[in-house]
Amino acid sequence: MKARFVYDGKAIDYTPTEDTPAGSVVMIGDIVGITKLDIAANTLGALHLVGVYDIEKASGAIDMGTIVYWDSTAQNVTTTNTNNSFLGVVIKDAAASDSTIRVRIG
Repeated sequence: MKARFVYDGKAIDYTPTEDTPAGSVVMIGDIVGITKLDIAANTLGALHLVGVYDIEKASGAIDMGTIVYWDSTAQNVTTTNTNNSFLGVVIKDAAASDSTIRVRIG
C-alpha cells in the first residue's frame, strides 16, 4: 500500500500555546489556516485549510482570480509572494477602498 486515506483534510488538529480567537490566520511552517471558533490556550481545536473567507487586505485594488499571499508581518492579504505564504485565490473583486477581500483559501 502506497497511501491510505485518513480524512478529507479540510481542517487539521491545532493546539495553540495562547488563546486564539475565531477568525485568526495561523501559520505553521508553510501551512496557512484559519480558526472558525475560539480556541483556548493548550486546548485541541481545528485549523481550517480550505473555505471562503473575508480577510483584511493590504492597500490597493485586487481583481477576482488573483493569487494572493499572507503577509505575517503586516497581518494581511497581499499580492506580493516574496517572503509571504500562499493563501489562496480572490473570488470577488476588491476596490482599493475595501478593507477586506474575499479569498478561497487552500
